[in-house]
Amino acid sequence: MTTTHHVRVYRSEENLARADQLAYKIASVATDPVGVDAEVEDMVINRILDNASVAIASLNRGPIVSARDQALTHSPSTNGSGSAIYGLDAATTKVSPEWAAWANGVAVRELDYHDTFLSAEYSHPGDNIPPILAVAQHAGRTGAELIRGIATGYEIQIDLTKAICLHEHKIDHVAHLGPSAAAGIGTMLGLDTETIFQAVGQALHTTTATRQSRKGEISTWKSHAPAFAGKMAVEAVDRAMRGQTSPVPIYEGEDGVIAWMLDGPEASYEVPLPEPGEAKRAILDSYTKEHSAEYQAQAWIDMARKLHRERPEIADPENVESIVLHTSHHTHYVIGSGAKDPQKYEPTASRETLDHSIPYIFTVALQDGEWDHNHSYDPSRAGRRDTVALWHKVTTEEDPEWTRRYHSLDPQEKAFGGRAEITLRDGTVITEEIAVADAHPLGARPFAREQYIGKLRALAEGSVADSELDRFIQAAESLSSLESGDLGALNVTASIDLKTGAKGLF
Repeated sequence: MTTTHHVRVYRSEENLARADQLAYKIASVATDPVGVDAEVEDMVINRILDNASVAIASLNRGPIVSARDQALTHSPSTNGSGSAIYGLDAATTKVSPEWAAWANGVAVRELDYHDTFLSAEYSHPGDNIPPILAVAQHAGRTGAELIRGIATGYEIQIDLTKAICLHEHKIDHVAHLGPSAAAGIGTMLGLDTETIFQAVGQALHTTTATRQSRKGEISTWKSHAPAFAGKMAVEAVDRAMRGQTSPVPIYEGEDGVIAWMLDGPEASYEVPLPEPGEAKRAILDSYTKEHSAEYQAQAWIDMARKLHRERPEIADPENVESIVLHTSHHTHYVIGSGAKDPQKYEPTASRETLDHSIPYIFTVALQDGEWDHNHSYDPSRAGRRDTVALWHKVTTEEDPEWTRRYHSLDPQEKAFGGRAEITLRDGTVITEEIAVADAHPLGARPFAREQYIGKLRALAEGSVADSELDRFIQAAESLSSLESGDLGALNVTASIDLKTGAKGLF
């Protein structure tokens, strides 16, 4: 049974014991030798496939080219055999693990197309996989050890996401990722609790940044932010293994994260963590994306596709007076008109900005009846006159009931959609409602292994040979039996030429 831990700020003279600090409790979960449930192992494989699919689709996009070029200047370090980079042959090209975590983390995150968990905070827990896998490859770990590490990474990030809101204080959600990735690496390496405790503290301390990366004119740093957190987690583990210590108590200290970055000196949180001997199952609470867009847009895309089929007249702005999407607080204020970001309505906005504009996304899906990870963001598509006209008729409003359902801890009730009210010029009002995306576990067409493999094959078409995809899928599905030195098989070699970018310092 999961235990809820009361976490508050302590004055220095209160001298909070090590074992009572949240970072130590996280480390204790990481060192618990509990086994991995079969369905958790199955989902770990799904998410390794999912990460590879979206990374492959990004191989020649600017941020990935830049991060890959940087990584390739850092040869494997002396205490391991090095780590592979998506797209390059693992047998011939390896780099130092922190730089593989960086390059692969950017590739996984660039299209905003992998898994998600939403609660008090936002998260993309698949971001744990690049740093944990990179260290596993470098350190010669087995597939079974990698599964254990990934299960821990997901558990910790999702548990923190359930309890501690970061965005309310304009702190980026990757502040939960640094500690979770450090904990996952610690589990995989079999480190002791004290070492993981120090790594968790360092990883948190170095990954607390503002949310400006997801506000206004959103830049390419959005895809780099989680990769940076993963890289910092690898480096934090390295330092902790060398006996270096971290600020303590990092969460609860009077000058710590809670007191000065979150709810303040009087704050407290209730953080759920597995009890000793309790399996780490949080990965099963997360869900992937069928569409390359912010998760809170997934259900709205599915609704728009349905309306495109059933009410095609709505796609013409001449027929529409207004479209109001009644939704949760998060959706309204982060990707909706409640954000008050004029860039969310600008046809010349960056892909990253359009990805966080539900008025744009809903409009294009409504007009096209589909969502494509490239075409739907193309500047020519965004600038189409009838699209701009309809787009500017779409607004969002917060609905308290959808906000309540968004925050519900009951998976049967938790929802990420809302209700659309479309008023036509002739006075007709059309209403449509959707709670979860079609691909959600409770949706119309839940993703299972078949869908994960289908997504991989679709995104890899033209970039990876079929035989290479078949080999990779077989390796992933045999994960628990992979031995030390075999984890390079979890990389995918591209059949296309990979670009290089502008020179930097390295």
